Amino acid sequence: MTVSYVERDQADAATLTFYDAAEERFQALLNIFKVFGHTPELGNAFTVLVMAILKDAELDWVTKELLILKATQRNDCQYCVVQHERLSNMLGIADQKVADLDGDKYHTSPHFTEGERALLDLTVQIGEDANRVSKELWDRLHAHWSEAQIVEAVFTITTYIMISKFGDALGVGLEPMFEGVKPVLTINH
Repeated sequence: MTVSYVERDQADAATLTFYDAAEERFQALLNIFKVFGHTPELGNAFTVLVMAILKDAELDWVTKELLILKATQRNDCQYCVVQHERLSNMLGIADQKVADLDGDKYHTSPHFTEGERALLDLTVQIGEDANRVSKELWDRLHAHWSEAQIVEAVFTITTYIMISKFGDALGVGLEPMFEGVKPVLTINH
């Protein structure tokens, strides 16, 4: 870790407000929120942003979790993958479906729809080069998803690429309840 966690007993009133919201939603005060204790204004914005993404909206939360897992795995963010494998489990996503996100297994896995495959291909492409999404991929996306759903997917993907980079840059570690938990997805660091 490169910065300290601001624990509840060290937090000011503004920090406690977003800590309470995060803890209520995720059933624990996660370390990613505790680093924001140093900057409560950003911590509040981060909490609101995450809460806006992690729910059913234009895309259902389950679909967004698949994109989050793929994006954060590609960034080798063990913290993110472990957290979102847990959320995926809570949402009822089958373990085999999560496992088939590894590499390019999703291309042939019976657990994914063609629409999900298109979104996962978009996730990979954004991670490699967001400026080079092919017409063929855009056509596949538009065949399965509305423009509002595509916008929400891209926002989810790019936000979680940022979150994975932020957490890794600060060395955010897994909480004690996750000690010894190995992610299903491959992390290469």
